Amino acid sequence: MRIFVDPAELAAGELLVRGDEHHYLAHVRRARPGDPVELVDGAGRRALAAIVRITDDETTLRAGPPQALTAVPPFVRALVPLIKGDRMDTCIEKLVEVGADAIVVWRAARSIARLDDAKRDGRIAKYQAIAQAAARQCGRVQVPRVTSAADLTVALGGLPDGERLVLDPTSDAALAPGAATDITIISGPEGGFAPEELDRMTGFTPVGLGPRVLRAETAPMVAVALIRAATRT
Repeated sequence: MRIFVDPAELAAGELLVRGDEHHYLAHVRRARPGDPVELVDGAGRRALAAIVRITDDETTLRAGPPQALTAVPPFVRALVPLIKGDRMDTCIEKLVEVGADAIVVWRAARSIARLDDAKRDGRIAKYQAIAQAAARQCGRVQVPRVTSAADLTVALGGLPDGERLVLDPTSDAALAPGAATDITIISGPEGGFAPEELDRMTGFTPVGLGPRVLRAETAPMVAVALIRAATRT
């Protein structure tokens, strides 16, 4: 069993767990005193622990010393347009499962969905919770950070050096990550990129994902999965 704890609380000794993680142990997994638990802080550290006791409100654990885990390159960043409805939730979940390290949700000119500034923080918090749940389910120690960008200019601002790929259904070039240690992929909405958006993507290489046009939530998942399969990380 694995649960996430606050990085400040991950230390050797006794640890109290409440809220969602307690519910997961006590009611979803029906854990019992003595059961082993893996603790992770979502930032690359983990510790082995055992359950001491479980009450209605909390679980008491005794944890061993934390260990830092080194991330294996490449670092994969996915810039994904805002997608309407539950499809956005599915996209976030699957990107985490296939191995994205960071997810930036950006508002494309042709996106049907819109995100009001007043609702932005709450929506991103929801996406982050989806990412954490997906990381726990698929066995990841680090939880990808989910952020938002008001437009493409903001999304592209401050990108580190590395390989930059734009998913283009008309391109015959195959996705081949090579030896890059930092990879950014960007995908468009159902209506495609606007001409002015393509003009801003200097330094991005167009790549295709096969003969079919994939939906907005599917294309980035496939791209990240192909990168992880090619690099075996």
